[in-house]
Amino acid sequence: MTEEIDRCDEDCVHDSLVKQSLEHMPDLDTLFSLAELFKVFGDTTRIRIMCALFENELCVCDIAEILGMGQSAISHQLRLLRTSHLVRVRREGKSSFYSLDDEHVRLIFEQGLNHVTEGTNNA
Repeated sequence: MTEEIDRCDEDCVHDSLVKQSLEHMPDLDTLFSLAELFKVFGDTTRIRIMCALFENELCVCDIAEILGMGQSAISHQLRLLRTSHLVRVRREGKSSFYSLDDEHVRLIFEQGLNHVTEGTNNA
């Protein structure tokens, strides 16, 4: 049944709609970068780290304690988040403190959270 819904019954292309979509579509390199960004969001540990950083700047030890994981595992995930410009690091003595890179990260997270909880709050 779902296969029938996912396909057109006849082969017809709406040229004006196709043209409009193509005119507004970013270039392939930009779309590739966006897909890579969303891949980073595809890991529960990284999501938990970002969520922990919503309220406070935290050192690696704090994040490890919050998530109940070892520092080396947390450091690995933080490196990926930093490379993707989702978190930033600040050194203070022997400690590394992490925070969300900017307000865009919070907005992406919140929009995704709103999407997945949509309809569950009314049940």
